Amino acid sequence: MFKSELKRSSVFKNKDIVSPHYIPDILPFRDDQIKEIITNIAPALSGKKIGNLFIYGKTGTGKTSTIRVVLAKMAELIKERTDCESVITTYINCRNHNTKYRIILKHINDFDSHDYVGYSSSFVYDKLMDYIKNKKIALIIVLDEIDLIKDVDEAVYSLTRANDELSSGSVSIIGISNNVMFKQKLDPRTKSSLCERELVFPPYNAGELTKILQDRTAEGFNENCVDDSAIRLASAYAAQESGDARTAILLLLRAGELADENNEIQVVEAHVRDAKKRVEKDILLDMVGTLPEQLQYVLFAVTRLTKYRTQTVLSHNGEDVLYSGEVYGEYYKIAKTQGKNPVSLKWFKQYLDELELYGLIATTLSGKGVRGTTTLIKLGVDASILNTILEPKINM
Repeated sequence: MFKSELKRSSVFKNKDIVSPHYIPDILPFRDDQIKEIITNIAPALSGKKIGNLFIYGKTGTGKTSTIRVVLAKMAELIKERTDCESVITTYINCRNHNTKYRIILKHINDFDSHDYVGYSSSFVYDKLMDYIKNKKIALIIVLDEIDLIKDVDEAVYSLTRANDELSSGSVSIIGISNNVMFKQKLDPRTKSSLCERELVFPPYNAGELTKILQDRTAEGFNENCVDDSAIRLASAYAAQESGDARTAILLLLRAGELADENNEIQVVEAHVRDAKKRVEKDILLDMVGTLPEQLQYVLFAVTRLTKYRTQTVLSHNGEDVLYSGEVYGEYYKIAKTQGKNPVSLKWFKQYLDELELYGLIATTLSGKGVRGTTTLIKLGVDASILNTILEPKINM
């Protein structure tokens, strides 16, 4: 059985290349962003202090891939030149290192052979500053998913203000966030220090996604094993959803797997359509998993009311909708059951705007027949699928 499986034909030439986690050497349609990042960090190679950079944009717009490619190229240059060996770049995923203490501890443990686990936050911070000063290091820290740091104001402010106490060496931060409204929630002092320069990654359009998939197809699939119409359809689906390249790539990957399962020699539109049904939960899981905690609570409130409410409220065009007031009430209960402080109505409205930006909900102002003016809300995705994702996470 193993032998027959190994001999089985496949549409794939190198399946890893059609993985959403694969980072190509060349990133199409991100030349401007790459240039901006390089312009910001290149002076460090000449011994100059550089400013902080904040990068944001929706999921799947190439933020992490771009910064990883730039850092890899920078590391190659540092190896070639002996005059810039003091420049060190580090990449931190804040999903795993989500406090100031953990971030600083990881750095000092990487730099120093001594294990500093268990020492106080102030002690490890001083040790890191001493190391930077004594070695005259220009440390560039990339904080990916920076919005997941629990004490983000304290973490960012401490690291960005470290330069005030360093007689030699420096610390610079590149913050990355999927949450386009994250910076609005920062303390003014933190915001001014982190957001010295900002860079927005726009969503990909259908044409750009098509080119990205064509490049992946050329390397990842055997010749003539993917029909052009299948590529265009996967691109169109992803563009409609959120302009997410990972969604487009995942659709193509699953479509190829379906072709293999059916012993078919070419990926066609039908495979992409079937793949969309299969991966809808995976796509939502990936998207929802990157949302901040409070935003997940708001989305869960919309989901629960959509799924379980018995009374129907129709908008002016006959669609079943929710009132923003009842959604806020449900969100308030969810936040309280999780031991969290609910946000104000002002922030709640901004959360609705953000969820609409991701295509997870649709909103409109009420028309005739509704007393006063309120926001009407409709879930933009399947409530049952979304509920199976959020209910275990929030544990209601």
